[in-house]
Amino acid sequence: MAEELFNLRNYAHVGDAVWELFVRDYTVFKTSNAKLLHKLTTDRVNASFQKNMLEIITPQLTEEESEIARRARNLPIPVGRRKIQSDYRQATAFETLIGYWYMHDKHRLNNFYAMFKETEFFS
Repeated sequence: MAEELFNLRNYAHVGDAVWELFVRDYTVFKTSNAKLLHKLTTDRVNASFQKNMLEIITPQLTEEESEIARRARNLPIPVGRRKIQSDYRQATAFETLIGYWYMHDKHRLNNFYAMFKETEFFS
């Protein structure tokens, strides 16, 4: 499997940064008000929101991508995140996929970006 080339946590680490940059690139054109800009960004860069994005793309995932997401959901969780364990696990799976696509298939990543922008969450 291609993901064996890189640790799943490393994909999630990269995916977290890539997702935040995608969101910032989107929100920076929405307002010049710093407080509102911060809110627009943080509303989309959190475990609950990322869980929603994973739910949207799950039907589009390949068998290999579904396996990557499944394995990422099963990674150990930091103690401080256990209150939101379910959301955090889903967000980790989402970030792992974003990182995986960023490292291996930017075309597929861009297709999902386009899909995200069409959702009610990015209106």
